[in-house]
Amino acid sequence: MADAWLSKARTEFHATILLETLTQNTKGVPSNADSGSRISVDIASAILDRIGIAKTAGKLPGQTAGSNFEEITATFVRLCFEQMQHLRPGNFFVNKGGGIAQFDQYAHLDDLEAIAKTNKQIATALGSDYLIKPDIIVGRMPETDQTINRSIVLVDDQTAKLSSLRALNNNQPILHASLSCKWTLRSDRAQNARSEGLNLVRNRKGRLPHIAVITGEPMPTRIASLALGTGDIDCVYHFALPELRDALLDLRREDTLELLDTMIDGKRLRDISDLPLDLVT
Repeated sequence: MADAWLSKARTEFHATILLETLTQNTKGVPSNADSGSRISVDIASAILDRIGIAKTAGKLPGQTAGSNFEEITATFVRLCFEQMQHLRPGNFFVNKGGGIAQFDQYAHLDDLEAIAKTNKQIATALGSDYLIKPDIIVGRMPETDQTINRSIVLVDDQTAKLSSLRALNNNQPILHASLSCKWTLRSDRAQNARSEGLNLVRNRKGRLPHIAVITGEPMPTRIASLALGTGDIDCVYHFALPELRDALLDLRREDTLELLDTMIDGKRLRDISDLPLDLVT
């Protein structure tokens, strides 16, 4: 049986990462490993053995590696949406970066910012945490009445006069998903994905978008620092979850494997290939 389209897309996703983002130095240390941690290096190396051959190159600066990972992930998600129109019809778009105030649920945040600029006391009270710029945004354009009424006349001048999905009522895109990309999880900065998620929950007017984190971190303990707990993030997605689990089995890391399985069984950690189907749910 030929490989499924999503399996091929996942393989291509890894191949693109191997072009320059996931490399190894002259000592064989993968670029997503913590060189100061033997366990991290061993796990990252075992994952790398399973997904392909990495180039020998110097480690990219953190911002460059992160930006590359965002671009590769955005392309993967965009291609998947193009193949899944039958599961979630609509005029969707996937962009790398961009503020949330451009979307219907968060358009009022522009008004808040304008008010804050004119009053220092209000600016101090509001802070700036609500001015979120996700790494990847998935948006949906409102639909015309012609599209909505394509199969049967669903709406007219007397009904659905407030729904944001109807272009007659709303000219702004709707935020469908906010995706945060963390190539590695080695600092407290990784936790800003939680605060971003909470702000998306608290500051919305309308439906809540999907809120997810995608990471290439090899250490389950560090993944757990972000994945465990609920309320702020839908789920964390690993760039090579089956390979990570197999690596832990081969390395006989029973304690760490138990932690990984806890996250998987608890629906807090999934593979990158699960992300597209979850996004069209």
